[in-house]
Amino acid sequence: MSDDQQLTGPGTQTRRALLAGAGAAGAAVVLAACGSDDDSGTGTSAPTSGGPPGATNTGDPAGGGRGSSAPLARTTDIPVGGGAVYASKGVVITQPEPGQFKAFDPICTHQRCPVSNVDGGTINCTCHNSRFSITDGSVKEGPAPRPLAPKNIKVDGDQISLA
Repeated sequence: MSDDQQLTGPGTQTRRALLAGAGAAGAAVVLAACGSDDDSGTGTSAPTSGGPPGATNTGDPAGGGRGSSAPLARTTDIPVGGGAVYASKGVVITQPEPGQFKAFDPICTHQRCPVSNVDGGTINCTCHNSRFSITDGSVKEGPAPRPLAPKNIKVDGDQISLA
């Protein structure tokens, strides 16, 4: 019997059907491993900071709401010399100097991967290791061809929101 023949009756499958099922299961595992930090549509993500090397913030303090006028973060959430990625809100916020807050688009200009963290004074894309300045979004290390696009934010007291 060849692989192209169809068997009939309960519990009968060809090797091709069995292998196709196994391949689909394997692909699902690989795709799940490549997922983002986004909690499957709950509107939250895990911002990561990097003032001092190795410092990491988790949780999205203001919840989802990309494009809303709700606060994105508190000034105390953004370490001096570091920043935080708020992927669900479409922004990376940095604090290059005390009291100076900057914001950028969180999508790498190389192959449109989301940036993953802010550490060691740079905004980092781990897809292909591009690194961007926390001061102006310029490329510090390629392969990214262009800087991250700036975003307008406003600071009102201890609240940071999109302008």
